[in-house]
Amino acid sequence: MASTCPAVLIAAPASGQGKTTVSAALARLHTRQGRRVRVFKCGPDFLDPYWLALASGAPVHQLDLWMTGEADCRARLQQAAQDADLLIVEGVMGLFDGDPSAADLAQRLGLPVLAVIDASAMAGTFGALAFGLQHYRPGLRWAGVVANRVASERHASMLQDGLRDEPDHPSLWLGALMRNPALALPERHLGLTVASEVGDAMARLDAAADALAATPLGQMSTTDLQRWAVTLGVDACAVNTVPPLLQGRTIAVARDAAFCFIYQANLDALLELGAELVFFSPLADAAVPVCDAVWLPGGYPELHADVLSRQHACRDSLHAHVAQGKPVWAECGGMMLLFESLTMADGFTHAMWGLLPGQVTMQKRLAGLGPQQLVWKEQTLRGHTFHYSVCHTPLAVITRTSRPDTIPTFDAGEALYVQGSVRASYFHAWFASNPEVAAQLFLPPVP
Repeated sequence: MASTCPAVLIAAPASGQGKTTVSAALARLHTRQGRRVRVFKCGPDFLDPYWLALASGAPVHQLDLWMTGEADCRARLQQAAQDADLLIVEGVMGLFDGDPSAADLAQRLGLPVLAVIDASAMAGTFGALAFGLQHYRPGLRWAGVVANRVASERHASMLQDGLRDEPDHPSLWLGALMRNPALALPERHLGLTVASEVGDAMARLDAAADALAATPLGQMSTTDLQRWAVTLGVDACAVNTVPPLLQGRTIAVARDAAFCFIYQANLDALLELGAELVFFSPLADAAVPVCDAVWLPGGYPELHADVLSRQHACRDSLHAHVAQGKPVWAECGGMMLLFESLTMADGFTHAMWGLLPGQVTMQKRLAGLGPQQLVWKEQTLRGHTFHYSVCHTPLAVITRTSRPDTIPTFDAGEALYVQGSVRASYFHAWFASNPEVAAQLFLPPVP
């Protein structure tokens, strides 16, 4: 079944241009006007979706032609299009950066592209940059361009004058957002600060929506949005039935400010596998809930190391869980919690929970970044890696992840460690890429 809905991919010539601000502002503006908006994020990012979900009031899913797959991208957009008035996809990095890129996704799915360009240090070159983005690759649908961080109305006029009108795009200009610190979304070492940790998050989104409302982009009506209409269909052969491999099993998922890197699609995949989910906070709770398995996702344990080091009761309950042979899947930040200690970039060391031998050390530069795949029992689970810490452990490396379409080696990729019923890695898994393999992470090891 096919569904038709206005949709747009919001891109930029580079990171840091304001894609998330414009995407969230557009979502917030139309949501305030009573439209049903669904937003998606291109690539594996965990953090931008918090802001996009707050702006739209709806869950945000990732779209990535490699990690999630084209069939998955189509299915999620098609399902959302059945009830939505507008679909927004925020791009990743620059429009043509990466393989696959945001442009690849737009072209494959027929999404019109809206470019956001930081024009704070340019005038006439703005037009050349917009022209280049539009024409670099034939076949891309084009929605228009927005200038961001503009100094004045006169500056905006200079930018608009630099655009070339063309027969098929007589109104490429969709407006300017003035430079305004109130519109900025706060950042830290892994990206944007999680929206729930920013006290005035909604006020920032409303301020951005108000600013956007004064532009041609913000003044588009329901009729105007139809120029972005996209028809989305799903290949019935590509829709797989997920076996209930986790039926009757309860999985306790750590979820708080320290462990917040959770794909909504991963939770959905566990539910489709038949699991019941319960949530707990390693930062605040006295014990892990009664369960059959535990998932410790990634996040920011380094920002909460002092509190985590003093959570002895919750730590002891997790030790008891493992002593009973019950599985734990710990990824990235979740794995960091399980080692004996965590040393900060300033040299201060915190005791961690000691389920795995070894130490973790924070560093000031990235230690891992990019798409990764885990071959497990001759099947492949896709995902990515993104971390600033390194671990030192005597544990044997069971296997390593590898980059797309490469063979795993023991001197590259992220290590997978296994000790008893604990499985741990810096690898962030996308469960929906292979639910059968994902299920094995939460089942007891076979003797």
